[in-house]
Amino acid sequence: METKQYQEIAARVRADIVKAVHSAGSGHPGGSLSAADIVTALYFREMHIDPADPDRKGRDKFVLSKGHAAPVQYAALAERGYFPKEELLTLRKLGSRLQGHPNRDKVPGIEMSTGSLGQGFSVCVGMALANRLDGDPGRIYTLIGDGELQEGLIWEAAMAAGHYKLDNLCAIIDWNGLQIDGKNDDVMTVKPIDEKFRAFGFHVLVIDGHNFEEIFAAFDAARACKGRPTAIIAKTHKGHGVSFMEDQAGWHGKAPDDEQTEQALKELGGEW
Repeated sequence: METKQYQEIAARVRADIVKAVHSAGSGHPGGSLSAADIVTALYFREMHIDPADPDRKGRDKFVLSKGHAAPVQYAALAERGYFPKEELLTLRKLGSRLQGHPNRDKVPGIEMSTGSLGQGFSVCVGMALANRLDGDPGRIYTLIGDGELQEGLIWEAAMAAGHYKLDNLCAIIDWNGLQIDGKNDDVMTVKPIDEKFRAFGFHVLVIDGHNFEEIFAAFDAARACKGRPTAIIAKTHKGHGVSFMEDQAGWHGKAPDDEQTEQALKELGGEW
């Protein structure tokens, strides 16, 4: 596919995020929208996966370590054909498979139940080690929030990943600079992110997380890197694609009303 086609998919993913969160009346649109391009690149170009056989041996695996951004993973899975898109409107509703955080026992394509920050990345280190021991060619990908880097568990996992030279592991940091209480730098700075991951033995790449060419090049470089895990630090904008949500910490965990949803979908080229 050409870049424009990936951009169109990402726009549909973003529109589905907005519709799902609006339907639920709660959820986390800001960090879901910031990650939409990265997640689109993973599901539609980078990962070796098969929606018809979600548990296929040797598949690549993706874990959403910042589990509160579940709407972006659900939207991408539905777009990729793992379940009907109509089901997205059941997000967070009683009896729905689509809970507020991903549940691996309910939704095909979910590799780990996440929500407690830091744990997703830690389990990915175990997955990467297991694949090495089993001779499994599958790669392990995880998306980490920049605010999530404030968890000590992240750095214990990074130390292990570097020590074991897990070159089948690729961590992507969604660096939008904001978290629920405001700016990362005000709450608890996580800078310098690049130097910290390098100190733990990672191959580090810093990219524009909304530029598909840069995203693709980073994934290609991560796949080619041997003897070290890779950390892709993706500079993004919280709420990207929706003007009134962009770079606003207040949209970390708030659902849009009818009028806001209509405006957002108009900007994203989606239909309600």
